[in-house]
Amino acid sequence: MESRELAKNIVKFLDSKKADDIQVIKIRELSIIADYFIIAGGRSSTQVKTLADEVEAKTKELGKSPERKEGIASANWIILDYLDVVVHIFYGETREFYKLEKLWADGEKIDISDMLTGDRGRTI
Repeated sequence: MESRELAKNIVKFLDSKKADDIQVIKIRELSIIADYFIIAGGRSSTQVKTLADEVEAKTKELGKSPERKEGIASANWIILDYLDVVVHIFYGETREFYKLEKLWADGEKIDISDMLTGDRGRTI
């Protein structure tokens, strides 16, 4: 599965569990770290953990597992590293503090409105 397709699926999985402010940033031209960063938020540490669990379970069904996972215990900032796609799931205050979107502002923001359901669609 190519990285773009994986990123698209992960956005759908996050949206299905009502993740806040999902953003996808294409960083392929900026860094060798990954092709895409997916950044999403949760309103509680419980939701952050639920979002990460959902992404991991659903990607496993697609034959993909994260190479690394970080932050599961604290659930303030969970990282799921699929090598070409890195998923960052933040608790609101933690996301505001680290401002990854600002740090990677030179990356290409991907329009995900067609990946989201109902009135949650938005352009970034």
